Amino acid sequence: MKTQILVIEDDPDINKLLMMNLNDSNHEVYSCSDGLKGLLLAKSGNYHLIVLDLMLPGLDGIEICKKLRAENNFIPILMLTARDSEADRVIGLEMGADDYLTKPFSVRELQARVKALLRRAEIQNQVVQPELESLDFGELKIEVEKRLVTLSNKLVDLTSTEFDLLLYMARKPGLVFSRSQLLDSVWGYQHSGYEHTVNSHINRLRTKLEKDPSNPKYVLTVWGVGYKFTDV
Repeated sequence: MKTQILVIEDDPDINKLLMMNLNDSNHEVYSCSDGLKGLLLAKSGNYHLIVLDLMLPGLDGIEICKKLRAENNFIPILMLTARDSEADRVIGLEMGADDYLTKPFSVRELQARVKALLRRAEIQNQVVQPELESLDFGELKIEVEKRLVTLSNKLVDLTSTEFDLLLYMARKPGLVFSRSQLLDSVWGYQHSGYEHTVNSHINRLRTKLEKDPSNPKYVLTVWGVGYKFTDV
């Protein structure tokens, strides 16, 4: 069975490019160019992935992402932005996008991102025996099976990618991971030009977990190397 992908993109040339290349990768692709219609399609269809432009007529990509996540719709979302600014990336990730691509992008990079997001979703949806794993770091607790994080007994609202990143590091406290290692292991692709993806997610994690994000307690920077979860 082919995976079904919804493309919401108003630029006709980019829409056509996305449709052509995703179809060539053996996906069943649907598309629209309007934000309001795109939201209705996303809610009504049984899609495995949404490729979502940031700037759209009717309703922008941020609002679409926000509305879907508010309804506990956790379909993977790859957001496209024509503006290579950290603010745009952070807003998209904060609203629940799983990853992003900055225009212009290469076809190979698009295919790698799509493949990685679909693979992650497939792994998460596999029916397996419950993993009764719980990680306890004092005030911070991670319930693996339920995919819940609490801090001082209060639920921390993390996106799927933020949770995966935190869990990956927390399972090996003290071990230092480079940005490329985290890209490969958490996102499922390796590309030196997209290490800022890791930086953005680390910053968001710190904002949500740390009392003082500039002086973190849990997610630590190892200068010149990468990041680690505290082993203290």
